[in-house]
Amino acid sequence: MTLTEVSSVEGETGDFKVTLIKHPRYILEDKCTGCGTCVKYCPVEYPDPFNQAISANKAVHVYFSQAIPLVSYIDDSCLFLKEKKCGICETVCQADAIDFRQKTEKMEVSVGAIILSSGIKPFDPKVKPEYGYGKYPNVVTSMDFERLLSSTGPYSGEVLRASDKKHPRNIAWIQCVGSRRVTEGENSYCSGVCCTYTQKQVILTKDHEPDTTCTIFHNDIRAFGKDFERYFQRTEDLPGVQFIRSYASIAGENPENHNVRVRYATADEGVKEEEFDMVVLSVGLNPPANNKQLAEIFGIQLNNHGFNLTDHTNPIATSRKGIYVSGAFQGPTDIPESVFTASGAGSQVGTQLDRRRGKLAKERIYPPERDVSQEEPRIGVFVCHCGANISSVVNVPSAVEYAMSLPNVVYAQEQLFSCATNSAQEITDLAQEKGLNRVVIAACSPRTLEPLFRDTLREAGLNQYYLDMANIREHCSWVHSKQKEEATKKAKDIIRMSVARAGKLQPLQEFDLPVNKAALVVGGGIAGMTCALSIAEQGHPVHLVERSKDLGGMARRIHTTIEGMDVETYVDNLIRKIYQHPSIYVLHDATIIDVAGYVGNFVTTVESERGTTQIKHGASVIAIGADVYEPTEYLYGQDERVVTHLELSEQIAADDEKVASAQSVVMIQCVGCRNEDRNYCSRVCCSHAIKNALKLKAINPDMDIDILFRDMRTYGLREDYYREASDKGVRFIRYEPSDPPQVETGTSEEDGREVIKVTVADQILGQGLELDADILSLAAAVVPAKTTEEIAGLFKVTLSPDGFYKEAHVKLRPVEFATDGVFLCGTAHYPKHIQESINQAYGAAGRVLTLLSKDTVVASGAVCEVNDNDCVSCGACITACTYDAISFRETPLGRKAWVNPVLCKGDGVCNAKCPTNAIVLKHFTNDELCSQIDAAVTAEEIIKQIEEAAV
Repeated sequence: MTLTEVSSVEGETGDFKVTLIKHPRYILEDKCTGCGTCVKYCPVEYPDPFNQAISANKAVHVYFSQAIPLVSYIDDSCLFLKEKKCGICETVCQADAIDFRQKTEKMEVSVGAIILSSGIKPFDPKVKPEYGYGKYPNVVTSMDFERLLSSTGPYSGEVLRASDKKHPRNIAWIQCVGSRRVTEGENSYCSGVCCTYTQKQVILTKDHEPDTTCTIFHNDIRAFGKDFERYFQRTEDLPGVQFIRSYASIAGENPENHNVRVRYATADEGVKEEEFDMVVLSVGLNPPANNKQLAEIFGIQLNNHGFNLTDHTNPIATSRKGIYVSGAFQGPTDIPESVFTASGAGSQVGTQLDRRRGKLAKERIYPPERDVSQEEPRIGVFVCHCGANISSVVNVPSAVEYAMSLPNVVYAQEQLFSCATNSAQEITDLAQEKGLNRVVIAACSPRTLEPLFRDTLREAGLNQYYLDMANIREHCSWVHSKQKEEATKKAKDIIRMSVARAGKLQPLQEFDLPVNKAALVVGGGIAGMTCALSIAEQGHPVHLVERSKDLGGMARRIHTTIEGMDVETYVDNLIRKIYQHPSIYVLHDATIIDVAGYVGNFVTTVESERGTTQIKHGASVIAIGADVYEPTEYLYGQDERVVTHLELSEQIAADDEKVASAQSVVMIQCVGCRNEDRNYCSRVCCSHAIKNALKLKAINPDMDIDILFRDMRTYGLREDYYREASDKGVRFIRYEPSDPPQVETGTSEEDGREVIKVTVADQILGQGLELDADILSLAAAVVPAKTTEEIAGLFKVTLSPDGFYKEAHVKLRPVEFATDGVFLCGTAHYPKHIQESINQAYGAAGRVLTLLSKDTVVASGAVCEVNDNDCVSCGACITACTYDAISFRETPLGRKAWVNPVLCKGDGVCNAKCPTNAIVLKHFTNDELCSQIDAAVTAEEIIKQIEEAAV
C-alpha cells in the first residue's frame, strides 16, 4: 500500500485497529502500462528529490527506475492540481489511466501485530552553514555522490561538478559530518556506516576515473564489520588514495575555478590548507524525520537520540506490547543487521500470531507448461545494463545487435535492470508473444538471480530449465573494467556460448520432499537459546545440543554490558525458560558424530551424557559461539597483573581487592587481531574497554586509566560512553601497528612500588611516554571456536578467510548458508555484542520457521544419474561425492552405482571422476557443454589462426 500513512492506532496486542490515510496517485495502477508518454509531454519540470535535486523531473513520473509498483504518479507541482490548467497527460494517455478525480481515502485495518521499519533520514548539513553545503556548488553530500555514481543518476553515471559539468580530478571526503559531534544540530552518536560507504565510493570513483586523486579526512576508521578491515586495506592500497587522520573544515571557495578549500591539522606539519575540485560530506544517519509523530501515533517511547527506546534483552521489541521494530529505527544500522532484524521481527510476530499461520495463504498458480521439446529452438536474448555495472564497460547495444545475428536467436533486446519487476514481466510477456522456447539472460551471476529468471519462464508456460545465464558482469565487466573494447568482445563470446548451450537444453522436473517439523540448534549460548525458544514457541520441537555441561556459553563470564544490561540475570532467566519449555530437548556434554540427510529431512547422530542419539529434524542452526585469544605477548601468562579485558571485568564483578586498590590501569587494544594472523576487527573490544574503564572510575574516580588504541570503534550509540569515559579523565593514546607498546616489569619512580612499565609513542606529542600500571588489561581478540572446522565439515558449510562461518550472502542472506536448511547466528558468524547476537538469533529463527512452516520443499532437477550399462562398479564416484549421495545397489545388471536425487547437489564431481562416463549430470550434459565449448571460438577466428600459422 504505497502513498499510505498511519494516522492512528487503537487497541492492544492481537487486536489493533489501525487507521490509514491513502493519498491519491491520480493514476489508475491497473491501467497504467508504464509507457512514459505522459512523462514525455508533461510541461512541468522541477528538482528531482530522488536524485537529490541535482537533476529535474516532471510533475508526472516514476519515482525511480525499480519502483514497486512501477507506475507513474502525479505530485503537487502539477499545473492541473494547482490551477486547473494543462491536463496534457490526460489527453495523451492511450490507456485512460489518468484520473484527477481521485481523493484522499481513509480506511481501517485490523491487525494482530505491528512492525515499524521506518528507516532513517540522512543528516542535512544545511543546518550547519560552516559546511558550505548549498553555498558552494562543488560541496556535495555522500547521498548526492551516490546518485552521481549511479547509472540512473542525474548524469547517467558520470561524476560531474555542478559548477562546470567537468569531471573532478581531486576529490576530498570529510568524515563524521553530523555524527560524533556535540554541537547543536548534530548528533553525538556514531552513525556506523559512514567509514565503509566512503571507502565504497572511493573504489567506485577510481573505477570510473582511475587517475582521480582521493583524500579521506577522518578521525577513527571504524571498519568493525565482517571483512571490513580487508575492505579498508584494499581502499588504502589504491594508487592516488590517502587517508589523513584529522578533523577538517571548509575554508571557502576559489572564485576563479569554484574549487573548494579545506583546512586541516596534522601532527607533524601543523595547520594546512588544500584545494579540491570537489568535497564530499560523509553525512551521518538521523532518526526518521517524523520520529516524534511516529512515537505518538504508535504509543511507543524513544531514546534521547530519537530512535526506538531499546529493551536490551530484546532489541526488536518496543515499549508497547505487540509492536516491534526492525532496521535502522533501532539505531544506526548496516544492511545485514537490517535484514536479520527484519527476519527477527517476523519471527516474534509469528510467535504472537502462530494460531493464524497459513489461514490467509493462497497457492500460486502457474500457467500449464508447454511441451516445446520437439520444436526448433527459438531463443530470446536479454542483455542487462545492471545499472552501470555492465554498461559502463560493455557496449550493451552492440552486444544486443550481435545476439540477433546468432543461430536460433529470434529476438534480442537490452534492459536497464533485468531483475526489476517490470523487466521480469517483460521477459514473460515477450516469451509468449514471440513464441520463445529458450531464454538467455546476459547479466550477472546465476548464483544470485537464477531462481527469479526461472520463475519468469514458468510464468510464460515454459519449463524453467530452458533458461541459461550468460555472466557478463562477474566474468567480464567487473574483471576487465579498464579494457572496454576487449570486454565487449568477450561479452559477445560469452553470449554466443550461452546461446549455443541454450539450444541443447532439455526440460527437467523438480520434485517435492516432505519437511520434518523439528529443528536442531547447535550451541547453548545466548544466540542458540534465544533461537531455540523462538522456534519452540511457534509449535516446533527443538533439540538443543551443547558441548559443555552447562548452558550459557561465553555470556557466563560477562556480568553487564556497557549499556547496563544485567547479563547474569538475563542468562539465568533464559536457561530457566529453556528447561521449562516442553518442546525443547537439551543434550549436555554433546558431540556431533555424523550429519546425514538433506533440507527438510536431516538425521544427526549425537553422543552425549544420555548415550548415542539419532535426531531427525528439518532444519539446523549453528550457534556454537566463539573463543577468546590467549595472548602470547605483553607478559600475559608470566605476570598475574597482566589480564584480558574479560578477566578484568570478572575481577571487577567479584570486587577483587587488587582491582579496588590499583592506582593505575593501562589497557592495550587490538591484541591478537588486525594483524597478519587475524586480519579482522574483533568488534566488541573497544566498548568492553570503555565499560571496564567506567566501572573502575566508579570504584575509584582518582584511578589513572590509559587506553592505548589504534582506532576507537565505539560505533552506534556506544559513542556516548566513549565521550563519558574521556570526560571522567580516562586518557586515550593512539599507537601505530608499526610501533606497538613495549611492556616490562619495573619500579615506579614516584613511590617505588612494583609496577608494569608500558612504553608507547604518542603521535600527538611526538615523543615516547612511559606509563606505570598496577594492572595491564589486554583486549584479546575474539577467535573462532575450536570446533568450528569440525562442525563445518559435518554440516558441509564453508568458512570465511578468518575462520568464522561464511554466510550465503553477506548483505542479503546473513543468517543462511549456501547449504539448504542450515542457518547460523551469534559470534560463530562473526564477533558481535550481545544485543546483536539476540537480533541475529531471532533472525535465524525467522528463516528456520519459513522452512518448517511448509509441508514440502522442492528438490532440484539438475542432479546426476547413472547409466547402468556403462557403470563398472569401481566406486570412484562414491569416494568423490562429499554429500554421501551415491551408493551401490543391486540391479538386473549386477551391482551398480546409484545417485540419490534428494541428496545430490549437482556439483558434478562424480561426473568428472567417472572413468566410463556412466554418470550424467542433468542440465550440464556433455552435449550441452560441448556445444558451449565449440562456440567459444568462431569459424572465422579458426580460419584466421590457421592462416597466421601457415604464414
